[in-house]
Amino acid sequence: MMTSLFDQFASPTLMGLPLTAIAITAPWIMLPGPGLRWVTNRFITIQMWLTNRFTNQLMLPLNTQGHKWALLLTSLMLFLISINMLGLLPYTFTPTTQLSMNMGFAFPLWFATVIIGMRDQPTMSLGHLLPEGTPIPLIPALILIETISLIIRPLALGVRLTANLTAGHLLIQLLATAIFVLLPLMTTVAILTAIVFFLLTLLEVAVALIQAYVFVLLLSLYLQENV
Repeated sequence: MMTSLFDQFASPTLMGLPLTAIAITAPWIMLPGPGLRWVTNRFITIQMWLTNRFTNQLMLPLNTQGHKWALLLTSLMLFLISINMLGLLPYTFTPTTQLSMNMGFAFPLWFATVIIGMRDQPTMSLGHLLPEGTPIPLIPALILIETISLIIRPLALGVRLTANLTAGHLLIQLLATAIFVLLPLMTTVAILTAIVFFLLTLLEVAVALIQAYVFVLLLSLYLQENV
């Protein structure tokens, strides 16, 4: 039995070995790949169509140089969606509820966009730190504020994904516990709570999809500023 509601977010182990690696590699095994046949099944066709549509929408605002990131961002999108959705199943673990893992995704990719901007167009990249037409007395303060806002971008990416998934899982855990306790005592209230639980589960599915999209979309916006 869990001693705390937050124990569900602890990294599980089996015989002292962390199972996070299995949770990370499982989505790649489950995703179907196109075969050698000319005609594939409907599921793979829909998957490829959705992937192409997402990639086109994501790369539309970027120039040709930014299109090199298409494969990376699309793969990251599918990876986050798979992990978030698998984490909603019973007796599973969601690695994206760990801030360390989300920061491991956010910081290197954000830092890569900054390096690309400083390498290819340093003047424009540094120009984002100081808006045009700023009064001279406000220049030091604005440079400091823009620098801080630039540095906390990866932290905001990681915390946003972690907080949304953690909050949803906690609400599901609380409602499930309430249903279990109220069922023998107040059956009508338990049934109403079960309906809310079902709606919350649907909402959490939407959150799992939307948060993965928002994570990749913000990365593409950061890339757009530097290419």
